[in-house]
Amino acid sequence: RSLISAYFFSDDGKFEFNLLKNIIQFPNVELFKKYGVNIEDDREVIKNYINIQNNINKANANSIKFIKTHSAPYTIEGNSFTNLQNTLGVIYIVRDPRSVVKSFSNHYQLSIEDSTNSLLTFSTLGGKINSNLAANKIVTHLGTWSSHYNTWKEFKKVNKYMLVRYEDLIKNTEEVFLNILEFIHGLKNLKFTKDENKFKNCIETTSFKNLQNLENKSYFPESVKTENNEQINFFKYGPNNEWKNDLPKNLIETLEKKFQKEMIESGYLEA
Repeated sequence: RSLISAYFFSDDGKFEFNLLKNIIQFPNVELFKKYGVNIEDDREVIKNYINIQNNINKANANSIKFIKTHSAPYTIEGNSFTNLQNTLGVIYIVRDPRSVVKSFSNHYQLSIEDSTNSLLTFSTLGGKINSNLAANKIVTHLGTWSSHYNTWKEFKKVNKYMLVRYEDLIKNTEEVFLNILEFIHGLKNLKFTKDENKFKNCIETTSFKNLQNLENKSYFPESVKTENNEQINFFKYGPNNEWKNDLPKNLIETLEKKFQKEMIESGYLEA
């Protein structure tokens, strides 16, 4: 999101946190409220996924609208999360589930065991109407790590899917981001010409170290707080997330056994 927002929504490609507002999270509390949907009723929210997306696209008929979601595209009680009329394409960020556990544990202040269980079971986020974060007020249907990964792959069948490994994005940022820009333009059959200066600034200002520095200097709007009202750093581990040292052996083995097929497919395990 940082790379995309800096490239498409700034004049010079230099990233600042306020650029992220151009990429809304879905489901979005304010949008659902705007159209009269009761966000405290999850069934009503689910019934209106497509209606809200239709409205978003009508309001942005001649442009590409970027949306972030943690949801998987499940069909719940006959209601689809999205469809081909409303989703131009999918950039799916996958991360080694063994690393996800540690970051998930930090962000939600859960034990390593509880975080592992969240990946293994059909989980939801949010539904906390009194939360200080808007994104946490509305329910997001995650599923398991593997079901989430597999359901978004459906868009691969219609050539509207790009898989990006978080680890590759960190190690080979320039190459991966260039592929992302080409993918985005290709979805609309637009000719892509790289803005060299903007591209260079995007890469430099969205490094993990720079994002950490920005968070230390200013408030990151998606940071959560502890029960004692202390801010939890969002940009904490990044590439230094060493699951080999921090995850108990039994949990590592459980994750690898449960997600073996997907982890082999995405290069996190050898066949």
